[in-house]
Amino acid sequence: MIATLVIFWLCVWAVAHTYVIYPVLLHILLKIKGRKSFRSFDAGDELPMVTILMAAYNEESVIEDKIRSVFNTSYPMQKVEMLVGSDNSTDNTNTIVRSLCEEFPNLHFFNFEERQGKIGIINQLSDKSLGTILVVTDANVMFSVETLPQLIKYFADENVGLVDTRMNNYGLKKDGISVQEKSYISREVYVKHLESSTFGTMIGPFGGCYAVRKSLFVKVPSNYLVDDFFVCMSVFDQGKLAINNLDAPVYEGVSNNLSIEFKRKIRIAAGDFQNLNHFKHLLWPPFSPVAFCFLSHKVMRWIGPFFLIGALFSNAILAVHSPFYQVLFLLQITLSFLPFVDFILKKIGIHIVLLRFVTHFYSMNLSLLIGFFKSLKGIKSNVWKPTRRLQE
Repeated sequence: MIATLVIFWLCVWAVAHTYVIYPVLLHILLKIKGRKSFRSFDAGDELPMVTILMAAYNEESVIEDKIRSVFNTSYPMQKVEMLVGSDNSTDNTNTIVRSLCEEFPNLHFFNFEERQGKIGIINQLSDKSLGTILVVTDANVMFSVETLPQLIKYFADENVGLVDTRMNNYGLKKDGISVQEKSYISREVYVKHLESSTFGTMIGPFGGCYAVRKSLFVKVPSNYLVDDFFVCMSVFDQGKLAINNLDAPVYEGVSNNLSIEFKRKIRIAAGDFQNLNHFKHLLWPPFSPVAFCFLSHKVMRWIGPFFLIGALFSNAILAVHSPFYQVLFLLQITLSFLPFVDFILKKIGIHIVLLRFVTHFYSMNLSLLIGFFKSLKGIKSNVWKPTRRLQE
C-alpha cells in the first residue's frame, strides 16, 4: 500500500508540477532575483546583417502577403536579405516568388526539384546566407513593421544566442478547438517569457519565427521532426542564452480542427522524443537553470501520459481500501469520459468551452503517448505535408 500511495501522489505531483507548480515557481523566483537584463543595440550602433530563411511547399495562398510583410519593416533594408526555398511546390508558389524577386532585390529564390522537408531546405539555405543573424520563419506567419527590429535588438548582448517572437493567433471559432489552442499557446508564451526573464533559458521557440546567431546555428539532422527545438537546445549546448521578446510580434491563424491538430501533435511529439534522446545530457547537473527548465517545462509534460496512466491505476488499487480514493478514482474516470460527452454534444451542435478544454488536454496527452511509440520505431524522414492553420 505504501508503494502504491507513493506512486499515486508522485504521478499527481508530476502532472501538477509541469502545468501549475512550475510557472508559479518561476514567478516567485523572478520576484526574488529580479528580471534578467540583456544589452540591446543603441541608436548609434552598427546593426547586424540579417538573413531570413523560409522553406515553402505549396504556399500560393499566403506567400505574397508573407514576403511583403517581411520587407515592410523599419529595419534598415540594406541589412536584410530573404532566401526562399521552394520544396518542389506544385502550385503557383514558384511563379509568385519569382515575380516578387523583381520587386525586391534582396529577395532570392531557390527551387528544389525533390522534396527536402523544411529542415533540408533551411540547412541548405543557411550555407547561402550572408547575415550574421538568421531568422527562420514559416510562410503563413506574418510580420509587423517592428518584428525584425525587436527580434534583432538583443543580439547586442554577446551571451544571447537565440531570440523568439511573440505569437499572436487569429481566426477563433467556437465549433472547434481554436479557443483552447489559442489559450494553450498564450500560456506557453507566458511560461517561456518567465523562463527568459528569470534565467535566459527559454525552452524552445515557436517554429513559425525565431532568430539565431549564424555562428551558433547547428544543422538539424535530416530525419528530425522538430527543428526549432533542436536549434534552441544546441544554443544551450554551446553555453549561450535563449530568450523571447514580447515586443516582436508575429501573426498566425490558429488551428481549429481537432483531428488535423491531433495528427500534427503526434508528429511533434515524436520529434520531441528525438530531441530528448539527443539532448538528455542537458538534464545534468539537475539544478542548473537549463536542466530545471528543460525537465519541468518539457520532459515532465512529454511523459505526462505515463503519469496520468500511473495515477489512474494506482488510484484503482487504493480505491479498494479507502472511500477517499474511491472519490478520486470516480473523478478521474469522469474526467476521462468527458471527451466522449463533448464529441456527442458537438455532433448535435452544442459547444461547451470548458468541456472542450478537457478534450484538448486529453487529446494532447494521447498524441504524446502515440508520438512516444512512433519515436521508438525510428523516424527516417522529416518530409510531411504542412498543416493549414485556418481550418473550417
